[in-house]
Amino acid sequence: MSEYYFELTIKPKNNYEQFLELLSALTNEAIEEKNGLLIARSEDDLTHIEFGINEFAKRLNISCETKCEKIENQDWILNYQKSVKAVEVGNFFIRPSWEDKKEDKIDIIIDPALSFGSGHHETTSSCILAIDQFVKKGSDVLDVGCGSGILSIAASKLGCNVDICDTDEVCIADTKENFKLNSVNFYNSWIGSANNAVKKYDVVIANIVADVLVMIHKDLKNCLNDDGILIVSGILDKHLDRVLNKFKDLKELEVIHKNEWVTIVFSK
Repeated sequence: MSEYYFELTIKPKNNYEQFLELLSALTNEAIEEKNGLLIARSEDDLTHIEFGINEFAKRLNISCETKCEKIENQDWILNYQKSVKAVEVGNFFIRPSWEDKKEDKIDIIIDPALSFGSGHHETTSSCILAIDQFVKKGSDVLDVGCGSGILSIAASKLGCNVDICDTDEVCIADTKENFKLNSVNFYNSWIGSANNAVKKYDVVIANIVADVLVMIHKDLKNCLNDDGILIVSGILDKHLDRVLNKFKDLKELEVIHKNEWVTIVFSK
């Protein structure tokens, strides 16, 4: 990585597309488009491109503001890592791989990725609290919409037999990698939802959104054992009554509020 890089900002008053086309022809670097601005960055000097852009603007008689700066490079990876912090939830300590574990807590390693779930969001942390309180060792657990796999990893760390599913194959791939990272195992996985389950479970977890919970409520209940535990989350408090109505045939054990988000624990 070079010590410096150049940043060229271009703000044409009009004919934006023509300036974008010209800039794309003048540089092979990625171009950022932001609120009417064109921004090019390169470790090579961009002043000659700025000159060409200004000459082009003069020929078209178009007002165009340009600015070319030489900027000190930073260690973006290190800065990013500093911004991602570990979080303690109940008996669990959820951390990125570059932070040390906490000896008196159950360790979960989750590095941020495309899939949802790093322990910081209210729905994730509430679900982990529910898992900590209600999920017992040896339980058969299904994580519906597994995201990063953080919830199923938490259950596995408690000694449960875990299956995972998600409609997004990226999430399944991320979950598998995170299970390896945490040195724990799941049993079955599939791309899809609870309706594809071929067995019943002691615990079903679904941290999704209210609309989906309402849509698949029968599937979630159908794959739950008698006396099983159902943990649902991703519910904004304004949708709480609508979700509760769909699960009114179950026994309500706990309602966890965190800011505007709600997690509910039921038993069948």
